[in-house]
Amino acid sequence: MTGTEVLAACLVGLGFAMVGVGVLSRARARTESLADILDLPYGERDVAVEPVSETHSPLVSDTIELASRMVDQFDARGSMQTQLERARLPIRAGELVVITACAALTVGLVLAAITEAWILGAVGALAVPFAIRAYVARRIEQRRKAFEGQLPEALSVIASSLSAGHTFLRSVQMMCDESPPPLSEEFQRVVAETRLGGSVVDALERMAHRLDIKDLVWVVQAIRIQQQVGGKLADLLHTLADFMRAREDIRREVNVLTAEGRISSYVLGALPVVILLGVQVTNPDYLRPLYQGWGLFVLGLTAASILTGFFIIRRMVRIEL
Repeated sequence: MTGTEVLAACLVGLGFAMVGVGVLSRARARTESLADILDLPYGERDVAVEPVSETHSPLVSDTIELASRMVDQFDARGSMQTQLERARLPIRAGELVVITACAALTVGLVLAAITEAWILGAVGALAVPFAIRAYVARRIEQRRKAFEGQLPEALSVIASSLSAGHTFLRSVQMMCDESPPPLSEEFQRVVAETRLGGSVVDALERMAHRLDIKDLVWVVQAIRIQQQVGGKLADLLHTLADFMRAREDIRREVNVLTAEGRISSYVLGALPVVILLGVQVTNPDYLRPLYQGWGLFVLGLTAASILTGFFIIRRMVRIEL
């Protein structure tokens, strides 16, 4: 492949990447503008329509609308949008599909231009959706772990405020002022839902369902039972906080003991791919027989064995608590 063809492929890929980044940046800017407007006191200034309305070009808007309809047909339960909400990504499912398509095309073109092998470009393009899905899952897991680590201290603060004579909602508000994200973000949403006329317990139950955290589900169940049978809520929250701290200590010990296995899975899974790309870039003729005939079967079998070993190792070091 000549230098001109490589440059053309890189420019085309860069154009699609810019489209994806533009969609994401506009969505983030729109969300931040809406948050700034909602934080203003009533009547401080007029609210312009543009910051909170769609500002995409007609082509991008039509593409996102088409992608949104496709997502609605194949994902009627809205699991993709739920995952984005749990990951705290300010985009819609249709926008994620457009960004994924642009990124896949960009990676495929650039990888094919660099390695001079169309099959590696196709594999790279097919790997992009899985990589983005893994990124969303990783972001959800990070927010869940951060929330679980902050929850015991938050329950202690709420319990102390209750012992001082504050109401439960006021105690939650005080805890939000002192806690960092993501815990403060989620509990502020609970406070906002309660101000709109909903029940505090129902808002907490929706948060527990949204975050899918077992400890939080137990807290909601305990609060609901306490409202029915009576008792001191502050003592109950202190007990739950102590129990969760003990569970968190066990989780951290397990993570330390399984760290070597997790790192081994990443190294063993990435090493063959890195070697393949390195040999392809430095000596393309050496691997050319693998891209035709039985070579494709060998590559597929190798990829399947690598993925199987990776998931087996990950399953061995995954311990549910």
